[in-house]
Amino acid sequence: MIHFPARRYAPGASLLLSLLILAGCAHEPPAPGKVDNIPQQTSGPCPNCAPAAKPVAPRVPAALPSADAAPGGAELSNWGAVEGWNEDDPAAAAPALQISCSVLARQPAWKSACDAALALGPRPSANATRQFFEQHFVPWRLTNADHSPDGLITGYYEPVIKGSRTRAGAYAWPIHGRPDDMLTIELGDIYPELKPLRLRGRLVGNKVLPYWSREELTQKQDRIPAKVLLWASDPIDLFFLQVQGSGRVELPDGKTVRIGYADQNGYPYQSIGRWLVARGELPLEKASMDGIKRWVQDNPGRLPELLNANPSYVFFRELPPSDDGPLGALGVPLSAGRSIAVDPRYVPLGAPVFLSTTRPLSNAPLRRLMLAQDTGSAIKGAVRADFFWGLGPQAGAEAGRMRQQGKMWLLLPRGVTPPKGQ
Repeated sequence: MIHFPARRYAPGASLLLSLLILAGCAHEPPAPGKVDNIPQQTSGPCPNCAPAAKPVAPRVPAALPSADAAPGGAELSNWGAVEGWNEDDPAAAAPALQISCSVLARQPAWKSACDAALALGPRPSANATRQFFEQHFVPWRLTNADHSPDGLITGYYEPVIKGSRTRAGAYAWPIHGRPDDMLTIELGDIYPELKPLRLRGRLVGNKVLPYWSREELTQKQDRIPAKVLLWASDPIDLFFLQVQGSGRVELPDGKTVRIGYADQNGYPYQSIGRWLVARGELPLEKASMDGIKRWVQDNPGRLPELLNANPSYVFFRELPPSDDGPLGALGVPLSAGRSIAVDPRYVPLGAPVFLSTTRPLSNAPLRRLMLAQDTGSAIKGAVRADFFWGLGPQAGAEAGRMRQQGKMWLLLPRGVTPPKGQ
């Protein structure tokens, strides 16, 4: 079910929304780049968070406004109040900032700061980078609605799975491209006030019906009007690839193929970890990606039931070979350990953010200058971030364990004020 913002729409738009709700055609896009964990109760936005780790999408689908999204805001701060500012090496984030500036510099408010960032060169010193930020930027402490500063910090990554160009033996699980018969309707093209909203469906006669759910697509098998890009060897690995939204497929000859998010069937993401916990199949503390995989090994006959608990289904596209990270919502490659996904209602895409949190399952400080280069429908609220750990199993292990408390400072050019969270 879609949640509409508390605002008035034109009469025609209201009627259209009512019809869409009755038809069941409008759905929230999935959370790009998330490991399937269960949210813990925390201060701030966390009780409303969807599962951690969303698909890392080259283009993240437009997030729909949510009436239950945790609100928040930003309070003017100072550099002395930024926890760990003098501990991190900000020069390590300079390349990611310069990548962000390839987009941000088009905005007049960012041009001066971005020109100065590019002037730092490819290998600036820590002191030069710190002085650059203190001269050109102002820190704003991000807060929840009650002005508390702590929120949920989760992790995501780029997976590598086994696959083949041809269907043979264990390679029996299709990785689909975008279906030819799936419609994507941008409601903002009809009513500008609905610009963030879109729906996906299929045309039956003169009616637009919801597109097929995961269970229906699985039942249709070879009758899905979509190209099979590759064949995966493991259905649960493919599922988590869909959850992440992009990754790499290792072929039998050792070569790898990069694939990225192409589209999604329009159904909201449902956490299979939460599904297992709700049914008493797993305790909360074991509802991680590894815990889910172990449950599947012990209950192979229930795999279809488990996967179909999440009606969302992601379609992919093949990407050119590259050593860069996956593309985030900003349209630039993500940098392992320096990119985060945020709620763009509170944090402008591309902006630097100083993050003060702890390492996964640890009290060891993780205080680092980050770049807000991605988004996801699971990331709601001002004090909420998803930490991109990078490529492969080790990154996946870190991402799967990361559910930490954290504080965030939004760094904006002097004279620029934070978004109001509308």
